[in-house]
Amino acid sequence: MIGVTGGDAYAGGFLGELVRRFREADGGEGESDFQLLAPLVVPRSRRAAPLSGAPDPEVFWRIDVFHAAVGAAIERRTGVHCEPMLRMHHDGFGRVVLIAGRLVVLSRTLRDVIAFGFDSVEALAEAGERLVAEGVELIERFPDVARGAP
Repeated sequence: MIGVTGGDAYAGGFLGELVRRFREADGGEGESDFQLLAPLVVPRSRRAAPLSGAPDPEVFWRIDVFHAAVGAAIERRTGVHCEPMLRMHHDGFGRVVLIAGRLVVLSRTLRDVIAFGFDSVEALAEAGERLVAEGVELIERFPDVARGAP
């Protein structure tokens, strides 16, 4: 399985950026890459919504780290800074956008965030790489807007 041993297994890709973000946020000393990514790997059968109450703030944090890693990977590939903006409601719904200059390179509505997760590390990598590729493509299509030119 990808990432069981840790190290630079994902160097240069989305997962490498995500692991880097998790390590910066909480240290991650002594943990393998797989252990750091484990909170985002939640099989569908275990993604049940709680009976009552708001989603755990930890879930919001993981969503923020995921999208910040997407923005950082886009920036690494294009040289254009991408800033994530996350707006979450206590009921588990929200919106995330990534802005590069004056260009919105990602806009997603998040529903039922308690279920935010992926079936496997491979599915996580695929989803992140797809979002990065879409952002890079938009920046390449509209470079002046992405660089903030009027």
